[in-house]
Amino acid sequence: MTTRIFVPLDSASIALGADEVTEAITAEAASRGLEIEIVRNGSRGLYWLEPMLEVETTQGRVTYGPVTPSDVAGLFEAGFQTGAHHALSQGLTEEIPFLRKQTRLTFARCGLTDPHSLASYEEFGGLRGLRNAVKMTPEEIVETVTRSGLRGRGGAGFPTGIKWNTVLQAAADQKYIVCNADEGDSGTFADRMIMEGDPFVLIEGMAIAGIATGATKGYLYTRSEYPDAIAAVEQAIGIARKAGVLGPDVLGSDRAFDMEVRMGAGAYVCGEETSLLNSLEGKRGVVRAKPPLPALEGFLGRPTVVNNVMSLASVPIILDKGAEFYRDYGVGKSHGTIPIQIAGNVRHGGLFETAFGLPLGEIVEEIGGGTLTGRPIRAVQVGGPLGAYFPPEKFDTIFDYESFTDADGLIGHAGIVVFDDTVNMLKQARFAFEFCALESCGKCTPCRIGAVRGVEVIDRIAAGKADGENVDAQIELVTDLCETMKFGSLCALGGFTPFPVVSALTHFPEDFHPRTLADAAE
Repeated sequence: MTTRIFVPLDSASIALGADEVTEAITAEAASRGLEIEIVRNGSRGLYWLEPMLEVETTQGRVTYGPVTPSDVAGLFEAGFQTGAHHALSQGLTEEIPFLRKQTRLTFARCGLTDPHSLASYEEFGGLRGLRNAVKMTPEEIVETVTRSGLRGRGGAGFPTGIKWNTVLQAAADQKYIVCNADEGDSGTFADRMIMEGDPFVLIEGMAIAGIATGATKGYLYTRSEYPDAIAAVEQAIGIARKAGVLGPDVLGSDRAFDMEVRMGAGAYVCGEETSLLNSLEGKRGVVRAKPPLPALEGFLGRPTVVNNVMSLASVPIILDKGAEFYRDYGVGKSHGTIPIQIAGNVRHGGLFETAFGLPLGEIVEEIGGGTLTGRPIRAVQVGGPLGAYFPPEKFDTIFDYESFTDADGLIGHAGIVVFDDTVNMLKQARFAFEFCALESCGKCTPCRIGAVRGVEVIDRIAAGKADGENVDAQIELVTDLCETMKFGSLCALGGFTPFPVVSALTHFPEDFHPRTLADAAE
């Protein structure tokens, strides 16, 4: 009997030794005369257990991890191929608490299927959304997505259906779908996980978007730092094209849609949609003034849908299960699920997909398991390097768009970075300004100049701790500078930089005053 063993091909897993573990399993099985089939699947997102092996048994998949090549002989000796107990055994995969607590819609197949097999994708429900879409009118598709309440999963949470409808109603001989896969926020990896572990769901989502809006061409724009993701998506596009999922006659519907991958150079500002479009056109990645909106004059001046990976990858289940099915998850105006990426100084770092509505504290303390160092949590940054810092006193904040807005924060790409009580928040505020200064496209003055001035003022505050300089005056200057950047910048890079700075000043004022240095010296 052939044993099926699943070893992730996710680039994070590979970095942790998944390829070497695969080679060791192959060699050990051969030496024992055992027949095995190794499936390179996507990661389940439990990164503290990677490389994580799953073995198919009569009871279901059983997990072992984290596994090193030196563990492989012992696993075979214990009989892991039948799900036997071993020190690295985690039990049935679906019963691992981190997975059992999740609501996986967008990531329903990630880690289950062979990402290079369209048949495997269909076996687990793939293409049902697209098959439904080709039987509908564009207006019906857009209305379904609008009714689902799906919002952009990459930034401000703009309603996806409204954007699609704008492109649908625009008159043009050519329209485009652009997938923003320029995942550059610290502590985020959801886009990469989908591209490497379930690329067909993204292709299906883009095809549905094309049919809904009348766009016949799509581009997936990602960064050069994602070579494994690029290779996975390009391979999947080729398979989809041969199967008639892409091309001049999508699933025999007489509707055309095709797509290709374009690679950027890794500039953070190209995550902003108009900078991305300039880069896609072969120009310097500089922010465009709006209006005109990309939905009316986007790529090459044509109507263009620009959506994040998570938004497009969520579309197939909406067209499969219906708008109400998706809309019923979440709270308030935040509908559906959100893939939360937990990183930093945390015990259980990984991807946790859940309906909107969990308190922030539950995410970092119960699901994330607290800090890896075992020290108290002092701050949690949500929304990437331009997200606000939340102290434990704010851990009752509900994870949805409105609650975070009310708390002067932003969800962004839903990345969470955890810090223990050794973090210096003045240095974190300085980092925000420095990051903006380095990544600014240079087009607008508040961002280009404001960020540099911000670094200088923070440095004066740090120096003031030693020489008695009036820190309050400098803090007032930083606050005024943040106000100018927030409301005067052309795009979110300069406009969001005040979030980490102001939140650090508001919640951790002790790190900005002279006695802090004296206390530290003692």
